[in-house]
Amino acid sequence: MKLDVYLKWAATTVLILGTAVNTALPQLFPIGPLILALGGVLWLIVSIMWREWALIVTNAVMMAVGIVGLAYYYLS
Repeated sequence: MKLDVYLKWAATTVLILGTAVNTALPQLFPIGPLILALGGVLWLIVSIMWREWALIVTNAVMMAVGIVGLAYYYLS
């Protein structure tokens, strides 16, 4: 299998895990958003490998929103 196949499944698993942490264990904040940001980075890498602009934009924006939100939380 090619690298993108492994990465897309790793990214999907990470996003599912991040969502589970956010919903089932909110007391672990900010671990959930950090996991989701990691999943966004992985999917962004896959999107770039595929040259799929809809996925690139979606994942870049989602990742940026997560990182900016965490930065705001820690810096305010």
